Amino acid sequence: MKIAVFASGSGSNFAEIVEAIRKQTLTDVEVALLVCDKPGAHVTNRAAGYGIPFFAFNPKEYADKAAYEVEILTRLEERGIELVVLAGYMRLIGDTLLQAYGGRIINLHPSLLPAFPGKDAIGQALRAGVKITGITVHFVDEGLDSGPIIAQRPIPVQPGDTDQLLAARIHEEEHRLLPEVIQSIASGHVRLGV
Repeated sequence: MKIAVFASGSGSNFAEIVEAIRKQTLTDVEVALLVCDKPGAHVTNRAAGYGIPFFAFNPKEYADKAAYEVEILTRLEERGIELVVLAGYMRLIGDTLLQAYGGRIINLHPSLLPAFPGKDAIGQALRAGVKITGITVHFVDEGLDSGPIIAQRPIPVQPGDTDQLLAARIHEEEHRLLPEVIQSIASGHVRLGV
């Protein structure tokens, strides 16, 4: 299964996916493209180091979301992408990509959805005083973190947790769960096309 990973930052989840493929804990999957909306983000250096093609773009250089999504779509189709994995991609997916890849886009989110959708989910959880938060992998639809849930993992909030401490534990679990979900999709245990 050829996948594209979309990321906006350091790319630790991207690297975990690639390493899982290299270690053969994730099989029958190829990362065929990285898409990044921040030229110069560290994830592009990671992709270059792994020899994985990437498309880094500045959204402000396009007339609108549809314009840059048309270019992304062209690149996805050129590489025969079957699944899009959002791993720290900080943009909402628009109609252009949803129409072409609806039911074949998954997102990793740092909360137990439907709690704390959108930005700063970790901060939202801490401010709400919850005892348990977690991570969710879900299909992407036109809403904000509202698509059907594929898998979730709870993560206890410890007394004295800061954004950074809780984020570190969340990232650790993300690095395990996301490759597992991709494997479930590649092996047919989770069906695409919600």
